[in-house]
This record gives sequence, C-alpha cells and structure tokens, in this order.
Amino acid sequence: MWIPFAILIVGIATVLTLIIRFRVNAFVALISAALLVSLLSPGPWSIKAARVAEGFGRTATSIAIVIAFAAIIGKCLMDSGAADRIVRSFQRLLGQQRTSVALLASGYVLSIPVFFDTVFYLLIPLGRSMWRQLRRDYVLFVTAIAAGAVITHSIVPPTPGPLVMADTLNVDLGLFILVGAIIGIPMAVVALLICSLMNKKWDIPMRPYPGEEEPEPLPDDRLPGIVLSLTPILLPVILISANTFAQMGARNEIEALRLRGDRINWRALAGQLASADGLPTDAPARLLRERLPERLRALLADPKQAAQENVLTRVREHISQLVTKSQFATEELFAGLTIPADAQRLRTRGEQSLGKEASRLSQKERVERALDALSPRERSLHNWILLETAFPDCRQSTMLEKVAELTAFVGNPNFSLFLAAIVAMGTLLRWRNLSFRQLGQVTEGALMSAGIIILITAAGGAFGAVLRETGVQQSLEQLMGTSGGLSGRSLLVMGFLLASVMKVAQGSGTVSMITASSMMAAMGSSAETLGCHPVYLAVAIGCGSMCGSWMNDSGFWVYARMGGFTENETLKTWTLLLVLIGSFGLVVTVVASLLFPLV
Repeated sequence: MWIPFAILIVGIATVLTLIIRFRVNAFVALISAALLVSLLSPGPWSIKAARVAEGFGRTATSIAIVIAFAAIIGKCLMDSGAADRIVRSFQRLLGQQRTSVALLASGYVLSIPVFFDTVFYLLIPLGRSMWRQLRRDYVLFVTAIAAGAVITHSIVPPTPGPLVMADTLNVDLGLFILVGAIIGIPMAVVALLICSLMNKKWDIPMRPYPGEEEPEPLPDDRLPGIVLSLTPILLPVILISANTFAQMGARNEIEALRLRGDRINWRALAGQLASADGLPTDAPARLLRERLPERLRALLADPKQAAQENVLTRVREHISQLVTKSQFATEELFAGLTIPADAQRLRTRGEQSLGKEASRLSQKERVERALDALSPRERSLHNWILLETAFPDCRQSTMLEKVAELTAFVGNPNFSLFLAAIVAMGTLLRWRNLSFRQLGQVTEGALMSAGIIILITAAGGAFGAVLRETGVQQSLEQLMGTSGGLSGRSLLVMGFLLASVMKVAQGSGTVSMITASSMMAAMGSSAETLGCHPVYLAVAIGCGSMCGSWMNDSGFWVYARMGGFTENETLKTWTLLLVLIGSFGLVVTVVASLLFPLV
C-alpha cells in the first residue's frame, strides 16, 4: 500500500532537485522524472516508456492549438496597440488603482463558462501591457488574473470538475452555481489582498518572451478602437460560453424528455417491433417484443386491428413500466451495448453504495443492486438511456440539441481562438500597415515562443499522467475506505484534504475533484451525514483542488511561461497563492454551511 506513496515522493524529489538544484531545463527534467516514475510504477516493461509519450500526447492534444493561437493573439494585441487601448480604457474608467480589480473581476466572470487556461491566455496580454504603461506591479496584475480565473474554474459549474461533482454528489446544478459564485466573492476579495502583498514582497518585472522585441507605446490616435481591440478577447469567450450554455440546456431538455418517455419515436419503435420476425433471435427489437404481453404482440402483427385499439399508447405504457425496474437493465437485448457515459455515471453512483459487497456479486447482480440503490428517477433515466442506445433509429432529436451540435463546433476552443487570431492579425495588418510577409514573421516569432510553452506544459501533463499509474489513488481509497466515524463539517474538511492530496499526487485539478467527490460519495455525503446541503461538500472539494499546484500541473507551466516567471517565482506566487485562496475558501464554506445549512 505504501509503495505508491514512496514512488510519489521520489518523483517530487527528482523534479525539484533537477530544476532547482541543478538548473536543468524544465522540459528535460519533467520527462526524466516521468520516465523514472514510470519505471518504478506497476506494468509491463513494454509500456513504461510508451505511457510517458501517451501522457505527453494527451496533454498536448488539449492545449497545443489553443496555446499556439493564444500566443498569436497576444503578440498581435501587443504590436497593434489593441492591448494598450484596453488598458488605457480601464484606467480612464476605473483609475490606475482599480485596474487590478478589473483584471481579477474579468478572470472571475470569464472563467465561469470558459476553461482557466483559455481565460489566462486571453487576459495575460493586458497584464503585460499594463506593466509597459506603469513599469510596476507586474506580479499584482498577473496574480489577479490567475486568482479570479482559478476560483470560478474550481467551484462554479459548468467547468468540467464542478459539473462532474454535481452529478456525483447529486447536487442541483443551479444551486451549485449560486452557492459557488457567492462563496467565491469573499475568496476573490481576499485573493486581491494576497496579490497586493505578494507584489510588495516580490518586485518581479515583466520579461519578454524569447525572441520578442518590446514595441514602443503609441499615441491614442494610432490605437485601434475599443470594440475592435476587445473582439479577439471577447469573441472566443462568447462562442465558448454559447456552447457551454447550449450543451447545458440541451442536456437538461433531453433528460426531461427521457423521463417523460418523449425521447423515443414510438411509431418508429412500434414499426421495428412489428417487423421483428425477420430479424435474428438476438436482435434487440425481437428480444424487446418478447417482453410484451401476447395480446399486444398479436395486435402489432395486425396493422388494421392495431390502428383500432391504439397500440402505440399501449406499447408506450408497457415499456414505460419495464423501464422503472432494475432488472430491465440486465435484459439480454442490452448485452452487446457499450454503456453510454451518462448511464455509466449513474450506475457507478449506485455501485459506490454497495461498498466491498460489490466484488462478491455477479455482473448481473451488481447492476441490479446498483440500480436498486438509485432513486426511482435516476433508475428510469438510466434505463431510458439504454433503450434509446439499443434503438438509435427511434431516438428523436430536438431543436436545441441541433443548435448544441452547431455550437459544439464554433464554440470549440481551438476553432474559436482560430477566429480570434484571424481578427487579431487583421487588426495588426490594418493599424501597423504591415505586409503579409511581415505578418508572417510576427506570427512565426509568436509560434516559436508558443512551442517552448507547449513542450514544457505537455511534459508536466506527462509527469502527472505517470504519477496516476503509481496506484496512489487506489492506495488513498483504501486508506480512506470509510469515513472513520466522522460526520458533520469534519467531512467537509476531509473532502478538502482528499482533493489537495490528489492534486499534489497527479497534478490535475479536475481529476482531483472527480476522485475526491467519488470517494466522499462512497463514504456518505447525504445532508443527514453532513448536517448541511451536499453543495458545501462540493465547494470544499473544489477549494481543495486548488491547493498543491506544482510542476506536475499543466496550469503551473501555463502561468510560469505565459507570465514569464522562473520556477522558483512560480512556486512563490502561483502555488502559494492557490494554497491561501483554497484554504480561505474552506473556512468560508464551513462558516456558510453553519449559518445557512440549506436543509
């Protein structure tokens, strides 16, 4: 049980020693540590090197294109004067003393529907331009952006971690958004105070990216207008937000339709059941028809009689009754199906309540017992999902679902930042009168800087990925298999600590939220056990996921490289800032749960 923790310590020591003591390049140090951890971790020798590359590739897949376009946008905003225009507008509107408040508030609001990384990429040019104007307070500007963005990213849905926690802990999404946003406000106020203190203690200047030349500030009459200047920042935010809310709306609409049985085209399903005789004996339509009463099967075979006796209504009523039963999910007609993710999450939630008993049950018994543990609504929802998966031709799409399919394309971060990059490059062409050859040189320089950031960030992701292969998560689950008699607000503290430990162990805040919430759900996360609404447990876990961000976290390297900080400076500012914010967030959460338990 303790071997995974020993490997974790070796991995941490290796990275810190190589980077801080021997000044090894961060990319080389992270890949070296990842290979060492992978060698020490379980698994055949044939995959030990390959899984480092796989972890690197998974991280690069999610961040490479975004970072590349973000680098182009940032460079064009700086060179065209658009970033200067935004900063000067901030200063005129709020005054120089409140600019950091504006940056923090921008990060706080924009990161609700948009990933932290994307928000940071889009706002960091403003922080850098602000330093060029004032020649001071660079740490304040960058940490304010990071603090505002990371708070809502961690405790306000619909970012992925909070979204999964809401499902796992059975928390209403609207309530989670409201409570998370309210608790985040005092966290943001304290964060700004911490940022100010850090700025006074560490006067770190802005450093240019490799190969970057600092452009001369332009007079106001040579700067783009405020609308054009803001477009490269707001366009991806609007598109990504539209996609986020469209997906939420479509998901809620589909769930409501499923529970009413309106997601199925009953005429099409009845037609398949009526013509099932010519199908193989293991065909879903034939197996489902056998579950119908003999009289109803006879009516399906006689179209004239079926029209007179309203067979569609009777088929719907009978199948709707079958869907409410746990045994329906183990029917033979679902044997060859790949269980959809939505159904698997519900099934997993039910299995968690079985504890160690689950390992002694057969697959069929485990599924039935897991569904018995769910509420009637969740059980029906699970089975409706299976039914529409077995009969995809009988699934009805809604207009909102079709809109969500469109926004999934235009609101994809890669595509939305591509559009923003085009606008930013067009702005630079127009306001600096560049040729396309000169524009190509500008973008090439930006991409060279982005390449270094991508390599280091993806290496951090690879290191985090192989740390997950050590088995440290499973060892933690064994150690924390039960709540140990804990109840009440102490469970909030336990959820916070679990998320923090998982963050240190594997680097991903989203993974730490998902893991910690699953473990807490298995231990008991009801209002009766907690003494307050489970939404406070979800917020506490989100606060814990902020703590422990270091060199196996891709966010650490995004902040370090996009901000121009060394590893030591990043540990002193970013890592410490998140620990302080997260810890204060736990205190606010516990106090709020005492004053307003919501039960």
